Amino acid sequence: MPRILMYATGVCPYCLMAERLLRAKGVADIEKVRVDLEPARREEMMQRTGRRTVPQIYVGDRHVGGYDDLAALDRAGGLEPLLAA
Repeated sequence: MPRILMYATGVCPYCLMAERLLRAKGVADIEKVRVDLEPARREEMMQRTGRRTVPQIYVGDRHVGGYDDLAALDRAGGLEPLLAA
């Protein structure tokens, strides 16, 4: 399974929903970067993704986007093949 990286905060409901969806798909390890605790990492996130909101999710080297993007990818049948890569 590819590395999962999620930029998140401690109080973000969309971050929790994204984590719940990933866990339901069998993801055991999610590397979380808490941008609320490490402000410099928020700058890193914005540089990498061009977005300001959390969550921002990477599956391997691919930027999936936020929770809505992740859920849409799952509904379209694209998440499981990405996780199996």
